[in-house]
Amino acid sequence: MKFTDRLLQNWRIAKIRPYILPGAKILDIGSEDGALFRHLGLMVGAGSMGVDPTLKQPLNVNGFVLHAGYFPSAMPASSGHFDVITMLAVLEHFPETGYDSLRTGCKTHLRPGGKLLITVPSHQVDQILKWLTFLRLVDGMSLEEHHGYDVSKTSEIFRPPEFHLLCHQRFQLGLNNFFVFERTGVA
Repeated sequence: MKFTDRLLQNWRIAKIRPYILPGAKILDIGSEDGALFRHLGLMVGAGSMGVDPTLKQPLNVNGFVLHAGYFPSAMPASSGHFDVITMLAVLEHFPETGYDSLRTGCKTHLRPGGKLLITVPSHQVDQILKWLTFLRLVDGMSLEEHHGYDVSKTSEIFRPPEFHLLCHQRFQLGLNNFFVFERTGVA
């Protein structure tokens, strides 16, 4: 990962950090190498974990297991409910045919009142990333999976009655979007 990739990753983590209470049990979807757990350190609660399809085998980061595979199928049966689920620059990699499974998985694994924290780039970022990759300023990880994700679909995927949108903000010069959803008590 290049310097620019890390800079953007750190910016996304800083954006969600105020929404994570100390001791929160976190599920990081698209955890990659566990950067979120390294950044949050002692704030992370017991039972926190990640899941990422790019991992070849489970990985332990600061005592938290990152599972290899796709969410939600790679989730251990014993994982229980989480206080927070994060998806940082991940949603645009999900195929449209996977949205129902994604929503159901988040509903299943997020406790009522829990927060779903999502960052997703605006559509125009794909072209910018192609140029930055060409100039070797970023690694352009999994750009082939980007499919022109429409940011407005985010509220449709995580819709009522199971989820309630608390916040939608643009950041990184308006090129990225931050969503905070709360899991309602509706089954």
